[in-house]
Amino acid sequence: MPNPNDPNDPLRWSRSKKHVCFGAVCAFTFLTNFAIGGLAPAFYILSLEFHKTQTETSALLIWPILVLGLFNFFWVPMANYFGKRPVFVFASLLLSAAYLWGALAQSFESLLWSNIVAAFAGSSTEAVGAAMVNDLYFLHQRGNLMSFYVNSISGGNTIGPLICGFVITGTSWRWQKWIAFILTFINFLVVVFFVPETRYDRSGLLRVSTPASAPSLDDENAPPNLEKTPTTKSEAAEVSLERDSVPQVPVKTWRQELSLRSGRPKNTNLLKLFIRPLPLIVYPAVILSFLGYAVSLAWVVAINILNPFVLQAPPYNWRPDVNGLINIPALIGNLVGSWLGGWVVDRYSDWRSKKNGGIFQPETRLHLLFIPALIVPAGCLAFGYGVAETLNWTALFFGTGMVSVGLTFVPIATMTYVSDCYLPVNADALELVNGLKNIVAFGFLYGVLPWVTEAGYINAFGTQAGIYVLIMLLAIPVIIFGRQIRHATAQWRVIL
Repeated sequence: MPNPNDPNDPLRWSRSKKHVCFGAVCAFTFLTNFAIGGLAPAFYILSLEFHKTQTETSALLIWPILVLGLFNFFWVPMANYFGKRPVFVFASLLLSAAYLWGALAQSFESLLWSNIVAAFAGSSTEAVGAAMVNDLYFLHQRGNLMSFYVNSISGGNTIGPLICGFVITGTSWRWQKWIAFILTFINFLVVVFFVPETRYDRSGLLRVSTPASAPSLDDENAPPNLEKTPTTKSEAAEVSLERDSVPQVPVKTWRQELSLRSGRPKNTNLLKLFIRPLPLIVYPAVILSFLGYAVSLAWVVAINILNPFVLQAPPYNWRPDVNGLINIPALIGNLVGSWLGGWVVDRYSDWRSKKNGGIFQPETRLHLLFIPALIVPAGCLAFGYGVAETLNWTALFFGTGMVSVGLTFVPIATMTYVSDCYLPVNADALELVNGLKNIVAFGFLYGVLPWVTEAGYINAFGTQAGIYVLIMLLAIPVIIFGRQIRHATAQWRVIL
């Protein structure tokens, strides 16, 4: 609920101000993956240039994935304690410096460490960026906006390799880093001058109703049924008197909004903020979300790692630019997944709410998970059989696109569900989801090359298909018993 007496409340910002702020964070997230995951088409060339094996070269992507997950547990407490703005200003500057380092790297080890430092900086948006959706937007907008955010993550891993393939063929892999440095530094300037602090304390808000004619909210941005119109003159007078008794907060100047200091939370300390998210691992919604996100990410990145060594080697013998085209179906899959997991799930949840007498049940966001549960395993089988039997490239392309649907659909649906269930601690919950999914994905990816080499593509990707179905089946008890689970977990004293 927005504060009707404070125009500085992020929920009351103008639509353009919200979108610029959110867009800068999405761009930061996109660029993190653009130059790290985007380097995949160059892996075959890099293995020859630096005399590294296939497994050693894959470290350029596998270790940054681990860092992206682990350091969520560093950045989120820092953002909760010092504010999101100072974190983004520092992290975006560090990301720019890391890409400059990568462009100038003269050894494989230097390039690897530049990617690791970039992942450290980029990990600041994995959970904090998702939490900003709740800072800026209302309940009925969050699913759709979360789809934009998740698509910015996945888009870096698809558009990045697509562009990198042509850059490598035309110039060299270093220009991928130079492009990333230029774009990241421009975005750093946007963050410095146009992204205010979005953290806002709502604990002391007066829970009063406002007249329907009150101009305190932008009607286009206001959520449905947010306010209750007084039914009698006495109620209206009481509400008006209560509103008038609270002084209006002055609007901050642009210079004040650029401050890196926004106060520190009361009754807590930094150590407590570091420890607080960990007990949330016992929440079923969090378990479902991080496991579903982990396998959706791992299977896509596994294809990104493997396809250059398949398509640039005999019998395909493709150039890097042609190899990069495999990311077109991946991009289409991401867009389809984000549309289904965001807009379609939002519309479906609204429809179910109307049928339920206007009562929203968060579990309706999980009903459509059967879609990726069917499409992603089929994509795994198409890619695995395509490589093993040296089928036409279309089999590999279709498989990649189908697997990519899950990378956006599953996190959008499940992370929005987590936010709906545990809104007061959503930043901590999303921190845990984003951190753990990268750690789990790292475990799978660390062994994917030896696994494929020993078991073969058919067995490896067939097993991946089975694992994916099993994890999607975990949604069934959450859907059936979700209401009871939410009521029970609300009584758990796991938050310090």
